[in-house]
Amino acid sequence: MSRNKAKTKVRTAKGRKSASTRWLQRQLNDPYVEKAKKEGYRGRAAFKLVEMNEKLDFLKPDQIVVDLGAAPGGWCQVAAKYGARIAAIDLLEMDELDNVDFIQMDFMDDEAPEKLKKLLSAYSDDGLADIVMSDMAPNTTGHKQTDHLRIMAVVEAAYYFSTEVLKPNGIFIAKVFQGGAQNTLLAQMNKDFDKIRHIKPPASRKESSEQYLIATGFKG
Repeated sequence: MSRNKAKTKVRTAKGRKSASTRWLQRQLNDPYVEKAKKEGYRGRAAFKLVEMNEKLDFLKPDQIVVDLGAAPGGWCQVAAKYGARIAAIDLLEMDELDNVDFIQMDFMDDEAPEKLKKLLSAYSDDGLADIVMSDMAPNTTGHKQTDHLRIMAVVEAAYYFSTEVLKPNGIFIAKVFQGGAQNTLLAQMNKDFDKIRHIKPPASRKESSEQYLIATGFKG
């Protein structure tokens, strides 16, 4: 990606908060935003999955994948390029995609895991998935301790769901933030999976504290 393009400046319009102006300027000058448009992805986040896969090579043809927090669909698009069948869920609306069955619902809703399992049971006799991937993150409050607890609650819910639906040697991917997963959860993961890694793909903005936990080799 070229780094020589002149930066676009955005003036603060009347009625627009300075934070919104900064966000808009960042979007206009983000090479991943431009690249996503060129390659037909629904958002720059698609390249986070692309880059993690380039490093670890976990996406294979004809997999069954669960995408938690799927909207607007960039990760689904990446998985679908490998011929995956995808069960996706998000609280937000998402336009249709080939090979994706989408549920508009909060994954933290008590009924959500069973709805996803019902989809998986239609894909194969065992109703199991090769990959469970989550780009979910709760809305932040600005209170560091509260936000951390909320983030970890989402990660833990996604993780324990993955242990119920993954095939042996399956993969779990989840967005975490600075500090990664808590020790108690990591200890459990090390029992359930062969290897745990924390990766910050280049497409994650430098100023963001996000990183991704990738657990491979589910012991079943």
